Amino acid sequence: MTFSSFRLMQYHQKIDRELRAEISRRWPDVLRIQKLKRRKLAIKDRLTRHAHASFGGRLRLKKA
Repeated sequence: MTFSSFRLMQYHQKIDRELRAEISRRWPDVLRIQKLKRRKLAIKDRLTRHAHASFGGRLRLKKA
């Protein structure tokens, strides 16, 4: 695993925590949830590209 992949995974986990916290609020901000979901998906796409570049498509990321 490269350092950039590791940092992307950390960022993905951080966004996931923020998303869960926002959803669990009494009055969640729908626009913030949408923004976090879009950002999380973009990070996942970047991780997938890194995996394909590093492992030639042999690695599959598990779906959350």
